[in-house]
Amino acid sequence: MLRFALNRALSLGLSLLVASVVIFAVIEVIPGDPAAFMLGLNAQPEAVEALRDQLGLNGSLISRYLGWLGGMLTGDFGVSYTYKVPVSELILQRLWVSLPLALYALILSTLIAFPVGLIAAARRGSATDYGIMGATQLGIAVPNFWFAMLLVLVFAVNLRWFSAGGFPGWDAGIGPALKALTLPAVALALPQASILARVMRSALIETLGQDYIRTARAKGLTRRQATTRHALRNAMIPVLTIIGLQFSFLLAGAIIIENVFYLPGLGRLIFQGITQRDLIVVESLVMILVFAVILVTFLVDIAYAAVDPRLRRRA
Repeated sequence: MLRFALNRALSLGLSLLVASVVIFAVIEVIPGDPAAFMLGLNAQPEAVEALRDQLGLNGSLISRYLGWLGGMLTGDFGVSYTYKVPVSELILQRLWVSLPLALYALILSTLIAFPVGLIAAARRGSATDYGIMGATQLGIAVPNFWFAMLLVLVFAVNLRWFSAGGFPGWDAGIGPALKALTLPAVALALPQASILARVMRSALIETLGQDYIRTARAKGLTRRQATTRHALRNAMIPVLTIIGLQFSFLLAGAIIIENVFYLPGLGRLIFQGITQRDLIVVESLVMILVFAVILVTFLVDIAYAAVDPRLRRRA
């Protein structure tokens, strides 16, 4: 198990190094000068050059990349061109919105998908199965921002159970904060629950057709006992993959939802950084999101090894 984890950790480190080079290169080739953008169209060339020197944009690409990479390794992400505060402070402030939102949506998605997938697999070919598959297909086809606007219309505008947007902050209490995150979490969770339910159903159906399940049934186990004791654990392997990918998507891909609900999260911050040409914010934030995605993938691989001993032996 230790050797398996070390191999995956080495792969994680190499992936992060390659990702940092790609992110820095892509951001640097974007047309436009951040200093000229910040000073406006009528800025004097001398003022633009002085601001570029102040922002550290006149150094060579290699020196700037090494400085940026070294700063990230020590926790120094630089200073935002726009907000004039350390980027690490901006990210920490916004992370306390995006991370709970992603976890909230993932919990809702899992709580919805697991029983739905189990019911569909247990009643394969019935009207219940067809109804569930139709509903999940609709959930996959409809964009989450459309769900978000529909939820705002029903629960915020008509019923007035929730606010249409904004975040009161955790200082206002856990209850009001979670209430403000409920509609965005549901909007993010519904499409992901549809995907997870379909994967759960397919994995269970495939596992229930294996020889060892038929042997267990022949020994006297009921279908429910064979499913919960034997089939469910083996069916969890593809499900774990989807859960890991979903958390990465929910954390890094909630830009539209955070803008719909005016949430001060990482998605809204990266959108503001792009529109304001705040390159240091965009570079650092994208790198952190890539790190989160790779870290989740690493944890999923470790969970694989815990669920399936064959992976440990193969490693």
